[in-house]
Amino acid sequence: MPELAELAGAELANIVPRDRHNISRQDISPSALKVLYRLESAGFASFLVGGSVRDLLLGKSPKDFDIATDASPDELKRLFRNSRIIGRRFKIVHIRFGREVIEVTTFRAHHEVSNEIGDHIPRRQIKGLDSAHSSDGLILRDNVYGSIDQDALRRDFTVNALYYTTNGFKVLDFSSGMEDLAAKQIRMIGDPATRYREDPVRMLRAIRFAAKLDFSIEASTAAPIEELGELLLSISPARLFDETLKLFSTGYSVKTFALLQESGLGQYVIAPTLEALPLCPKPAAKLVHLALENTDNRIAADKSVTPYFLFAALLWPVLRLRQEQAQLDPSQMRSSLLSMANAAIAEQLDFTAIPKRISYASREIWELQWKLEHRNRRNVRSTINHPRFRAAYDFLLLREAAGEDLNASGQWWTDFQFSDTNQQEEFLGNLPTQRRRRRKRGGQRKSQSGINSRNRGSRA
Repeated sequence: MPELAELAGAELANIVPRDRHNISRQDISPSALKVLYRLESAGFASFLVGGSVRDLLLGKSPKDFDIATDASPDELKRLFRNSRIIGRRFKIVHIRFGREVIEVTTFRAHHEVSNEIGDHIPRRQIKGLDSAHSSDGLILRDNVYGSIDQDALRRDFTVNALYYTTNGFKVLDFSSGMEDLAAKQIRMIGDPATRYREDPVRMLRAIRFAAKLDFSIEASTAAPIEELGELLLSISPARLFDETLKLFSTGYSVKTFALLQESGLGQYVIAPTLEALPLCPKPAAKLVHLALENTDNRIAADKSVTPYFLFAALLWPVLRLRQEQAQLDPSQMRSSLLSMANAAIAEQLDFTAIPKRISYASREIWELQWKLEHRNRRNVRSTINHPRFRAAYDFLLLREAAGEDLNASGQWWTDFQFSDTNQQEEFLGNLPTQRRRRRKRGGQRKSQSGINSRNRGSRA
């Protein structure tokens, strides 16, 4: 690896020596260290960058370790057999070590102004370009490579533009990253409005980092968000779905939800929920808050969080509002549940794509609520053996905790699950027996009656 003094652009950094920061190699992924050392031995510059450096400096344990280098994607591919190049808009290299993936990017540079393309762009027009952006400033392709200082200025926030090298164990700061870490604030690199137009998702990232780190958003960085929020409408629903999962899966979803409301960005991400909250029954609104709290607690305990449960909770007020407005009696409610559930999900699909496997599972949680509440001897066994039973049961408990009167259904299912076989039979014995529908047999009797009548008529 070249010395820092020989690396183009490094002279523009504020270099923080080892004795002035707290990063230790013991806290860095061994796989990431392997990548750094191999790149260095091959003569390339390589740095830990982004969230991992930020979190290490804050005394946190990063989940991902990203690396920036002056090696091109093709050079990385040749150097690491366990790697593959992914992406077109923004080429990156994934190097896999078992289940762990180290993401490596080549230093980026600024775009050429001449590569501005109109709003409706056929893919063939940008296929041969290294960089391209729309007339509104949205980046369409970002594969122009440059020096480390150019790469730093292409990153979004100052606290994410810190570079750590094992060559001397130094931190390189090209903006005010170290100062902003100390001040606990999120600051955009460059002109915030311009950077948001380049990629509107940066507004959501500002919200996510502010919630995750418990930082404030610096005044000039926050100022354009309300005005430019509608730019999120230009982002594909699939990408917004991914960003929504990130927003609510960092372990700080309660604060994230509040910031989405305060900033006005929520109307471009979870608008159906926000519109339904003041109109739906109060327990449905409270359930959302309890579900987000539960999500944060699970992540803090290093437990898994399922996206379908999250969306079942977020869209519950939408479904309950539809049910309230329909003014159906209980006998009609079950038959209309499927159509109303589909309608509630369809409202969200106008903003974020939801994969069918997730929307289907969310709907199953809602559908099982009826069986959990209206128990009979026939449906208990099928309900408890359903693949979504555990999620639906947890959802039922949240409903009760939110204030719904479900006739102690949560306690009944809790007791039933943890009882032995004899006790369960006693539980079942106290339940009503659902009568079988006999439409087909009734039709046969009617048909037979008609035949007999005709026969009697013929005999007469």
